[in-house]
Parts: sequence; C-alpha cells; structure tokens
Amino acid sequence: MGTFSLKSTLILVFISLFKSSIGQNNQYKVGVGISDVTGPASDVNMMGYANPVQVTGGIHLRLFSRAFIFCQDKCNVFVSVDLGMCSQLINNQVFKKLIEEGLGQYNVSNTVISGTHTHSGPGGYHQYLLFTLTSLGNVDANTNILVDGIVESIKNAHDKLDFGTLMMNEGELLNSNINRSPAAYLNNTEEERNKYEYDVDKEMFLMKVIGQNNSDIGSINWFAVHPVCMNSSNRLISGDNKGYAAYLMEKEFNVDALPGKGEFVAAFSSSNLGDVSPNINGSFCIDTGEKCDLVTSTCNGKVQMCRGAGPTKNMFENTEIIGRRQYNKAMELYDASNMSISGPVDFIHQYVDMSNYIVPLENNVTVKTCKPAMGYSFIAGTTDGPGVLSFKQGDTEGSVFWNLVRNAIKEPSAEEVACHAPKPILLPTGEMSQPWKWQPTIVDVQLLRIGQLVIAAVPGEFSTMAGRRLREAIKQTLVENGMSDDSKVVIAGLSNTYSDYIVTYEEYQVQRYEGASTIYGPHTLSAYIHKFKQLAVKIALGTSEGEEVGTAPVTTNYTGFLPDVRADLGNDYEKVVVQPDPKYRRGSTVQAVLACGNPRRSASEMRGKSYMYVEKKMVDGSYSKIYSDADWSTKFEWRRKEVSAVPPGSYGEATLTWSIPMDIELGTYRLKHLGYYRKTIGAMRQYEKETDDFEIVSENYKRS
Repeated sequence: MGTFSLKSTLILVFISLFKSSIGQNNQYKVGVGISDVTGPASDVNMMGYANPVQVTGGIHLRLFSRAFIFCQDKCNVFVSVDLGMCSQLINNQVFKKLIEEGLGQYNVSNTVISGTHTHSGPGGYHQYLLFTLTSLGNVDANTNILVDGIVESIKNAHDKLDFGTLMMNEGELLNSNINRSPAAYLNNTEEERNKYEYDVDKEMFLMKVIGQNNSDIGSINWFAVHPVCMNSSNRLISGDNKGYAAYLMEKEFNVDALPGKGEFVAAFSSSNLGDVSPNINGSFCIDTGEKCDLVTSTCNGKVQMCRGAGPTKNMFENTEIIGRRQYNKAMELYDASNMSISGPVDFIHQYVDMSNYIVPLENNVTVKTCKPAMGYSFIAGTTDGPGVLSFKQGDTEGSVFWNLVRNAIKEPSAEEVACHAPKPILLPTGEMSQPWKWQPTIVDVQLLRIGQLVIAAVPGEFSTMAGRRLREAIKQTLVENGMSDDSKVVIAGLSNTYSDYIVTYEEYQVQRYEGASTIYGPHTLSAYIHKFKQLAVKIALGTSEGEEVGTAPVTTNYTGFLPDVRADLGNDYEKVVVQPDPKYRRGSTVQAVLACGNPRRSASEMRGKSYMYVEKKMVDGSYSKIYSDADWSTKFEWRRKEVSAVPPGSYGEATLTWSIPMDIELGTYRLKHLGYYRKTIGAMRQYEKETDDFEIVSENYKRS
C-alpha cells in the first residue's frame, strides 16, 4: 500500500510538473482576426492634421482592425486599428456590443484597442469637443463602422482560437524615422542622452504567432514612427506607411486573397512616436531651401514655410518607401524569430484622474498634475503638418492679443496658469465645459502580460525619451518583483483613449508642439511612471485580480453638425463617362470615369466590400476579381461635379485608377464599379457597372 502511494504520488508530481512545464512554455490558445473599418469615403474631415478643408474624397488603402487573442487560464486581447487613435467613445461602444454578441469575457480590463495613428482616415469618433471641432462634431456613420469592425475582428479571432505558440524577436531599423523636435530632445540631460545612440528609437519588436501544425497565422510589431507620409493635402483614405507595411506582409502570406480576406493577420502597431517623423530628410524652408529655425520651426518667422521632407517629394512614394522598410524588417525578424514566449497570461487596468494626480518625488517632495490645457505652440502644428496664423513652436511667452481673444472665450484661472508654467495657456480646456467637455480628465492605464512580454497601453503619444523612461521604470519594477531579466516591455501608443502628448519634464520647458500638447502639465510623465509602476508590481506578483479599477469617465453629451448627405442627381448611375483605352502595357496606368453616388451615403453598406475591382477575363469567359480598392495599385477617387439648390442635391463622378504591375499576366481585363445612390424621393439603390474590356499586351506594343 505504501509503495502504491509512493508511486501514485510520484505520478501525480510528474503530471503536475509536466502540466506546469507546458503552461510555462509555448502552450497558449491563440486567435487572430481582421475586419474592415473604412469609414465614409467622401465629405468627412480626416482625423490627424486638424485641417478643416481636408475631407475624404476616395480610397487608396482600406482601413482594418486586427485582433489577437492570447489565452491560458486567463485571456487578453490586443487590437491594432488603422485609425488616428482610439477614443473612450469607441471603447465604451465596443465593450457594450461585445456583451450583446455574447463575448463579454473580452472587456475593458483585458482588451487593449490601439490606433496606428494614420492621419488619413475619417474623423468624428470622439466624445470630447477639441478632437471633433474640424469634423463638426461626432460622425455617427464613422463611429458605427469603427465599432462594428473592431467587434467583428475580435469575434473572428475568438472563432479561430486554437493551440499555438508565440515567438519574439527584435532588431534595428534605420533610415525610417527621425526626431522632429530635436531642440526639445536636447534639453534632456547629456548624461541621459549619452545612454542612447540615436534621438529616436530604432528598434522594432515583433511577436510571431504560430498556429497548429506550425502554421503561420499572424504577427504584431511595434515601431516608433508617425504615419504621416500622406500629407495634409491628401483626400484619399489610407493606412499610410503602417497600413502599407501590413498590406505587404499579409499579401506575402495570403497569396490568392484580396486584402482583408486572408487568414494571416499582420499588425504594424504604434509605440512612443510622439516626436518621431518619417520625413527622414529633415525640415526645410520651402521658399529658400535652407534649414528651418531649430526651436521655432519657422522660416522668416512663419511656420507655414517650414516642412518636413523626404525620402522624396511625392507622398505616395514616401508611403511606399517607409512602409516597405518596415515590412522588410518585420519579415526579417519574423523569419529569424527563435526566442519562445512562455509564462502566464495576465492583465490589469485602471481608470485614473490625471487632472489632479499627486506624485511623490525624492526627499518627501510631492508634485501634482493639472487640469487639461493646450499651449500656444499647439496651434503652430509640427513640421509634418504646420499650423496657421502667427503661432510658432517654442513659445513660452504668449501674446497680449491672443490672450485677449482667449479670455473672451475662457480665461484660465491663476491656479491653472501657475500649474502649467512655463506653458502659456491658449485653451484652458479643463475649465471649459460648453457645449460639452473639451478634453478627458480620466484616462485608461493598462498592462497586458503574455509570458515574459508586457504591453504597456498608454492613452496618448509619448515622446522618445518619455517612452524610454516609462519602459525602463516598468522593466525595473517587474524584475524587482520576480520576473526574469529577459522580460520585455513594449509601449502600445494611442490606446483606449486619447489625451494628446506626454513629454519629459525637460522637454516640456522648451514648449515645442509636443510639450504644448502635454495637457496635464510638466509632471505628466512622472504621474504615468508612478501609476504604471504600481500596476507592474501587481502583474509581476500575479495579484491583479480584485484590484480597484477606479471611476470610469462619464460619457458626455455630444452631437454632430455635419449636414445630411444630399440627394444624388442624374438619371444614369450605370454610365461610364470615360472608357479605358483598348490596350495597355505593363507599368502603365488604366483610368476610367463613371457616374457615382455619394460614397458617404453607402459607407456602412460598403464595409467589407469594394467600390472598384480589377477583373481578369478567364478562359471560360467568366471574370475573376484580382484587385480591389484596398490594393496599393488601385485608387478610387470621388468628386462632386454639380450641385443643385432646387431640388437640393448633387451629381458625382468616380475616377478608377489602376497602376498595372510589371509582373501582371498578359490578357484581357476590365474595371468594375459598385455603389449606391438615392434620389430626392425613394429608397437607396445599389448599382454596379463594368467598363469595356481592355488588353494588357507585351512591351513591344506601340500605340498608334
């Protein structure tokens, strides 16, 4: 009996150790999912540059939500979305809809929704006024599309949950990013700057997701660069450089699938990109060619004349170059990934009032954050997108005139002026509540743990040095509380809500654009570091359950003022106005013009579809779709041709463009357009129309 007990005990111990070993190595349940989140392709202001005349007018790359679920005893979710930033409004509606869909296990505690920060997507999805001024308030159609797409991507990932393994790798990527505010960066101590070779982070970190039978199912990487290759003159919806990089990687694995329709999902996520630009040639005066002033980013006193440049003068080429460099590095890291991710899945989330956060410093000194406020240099914009009027970066003085203008709207309290110094306050947003709240006071802070990887979800744009300090503080706290030295911390920027920028105390003193947009004052970073260190202790010790979550922000009363879509005039929405030429060679460009109903009307109906296709004629006479409006080689452009007051309406046309790839198969092709229209009276109607066939012929063909 004793022998049997001993054997039984040994067997149980062995089984326990085996299970523990499995749990501590690469046994996760993983799922990946993707869904279209492309919003209205006409008449909606783009989110990013705050340029009121930059409204959507077509599609170059569709926008997608990419979801990744990781489970052991617990599950967490990371969602990377092609949008400017996540918002509390989006978060609230996503989690409400997940409950309705029976997926309430994915909630605010264990789910991060992170924006890639493209500046070429429709806006109007925030509950705070400052972020919706140029979009004329909330745009329900776009908000609903984002919510539906994010939820669908999570559902798709959930439906594919199966056992898999995770690997990680990191490497240096050069010639893809620069610091656009070097004057502020140089205000950090020389001792700290000497710890780093560059004034921006050059490291890309990648997670490789492997499914059953060693199948390739997805990857996430984090690399710090603004997706602003597409400048403020652009009107085509685009995921910019990160969207293009994701497009390339998914195309690599999903060979025969249209974009967004394949099994492999690749997320190129944002990180501490606050002061990081893809305009790698630097900033120059467009009138003289000289370098801009270092501190003010002006040329002869004007910010409008100072522009970031490079790699070329063409924004589409710049997007392709910077995007392809990220893709090439990601593929290199993916193929060489050899470090297994192992350990538990955990998460912690809290709501924090950042408008009055007490931060303990050394020698029993405490400092506090401030109510939100924007400084003068915020209006000056950046070298990636200069501002207006006479404002300039690096302004620590303000002006009597603009103070009078400001005071007519809202004069900041003496307490706020003192709290934000040396920032001269232009908009005391934390003390403004009409017509509704201007900026958040309560924000989300969150950590996800997947083995030795910890993702810090931050509600804004951390500068390079601010991000470095946060990562180091979290890493040190994790190790001090029992996690291994090889633990890795990554920053997921623009997550869950948006509270503008976060810079170091030293950078704040210079009051560049990023410092002027650090809305909780000079001690904002110290507050975040203090809070994230508290969360890191809980994550390292595995004691996050039962932790106080804080008070959630109240959804404000918001509305939208964008006029309704006018009726579509004209009688023939199956008309081809301009047909393609009969023959083309590889490398040339096909164009056709067709009558087109206003795409803003059909945004919801066209989610997951395409306004245009390139179709190849097959041997049996049928046609096969080979490219959509989500492909890099296509452009769908809409413009209003005629406007009528009586009856109120407009007539529009679409230009379909296809840049023929050099490796395309010779043969017969056509373009196809799909859309919706609605007259003054009656229901919305769907239509579709094909162009005449055209041939792609050998390079020897000469046009007559």
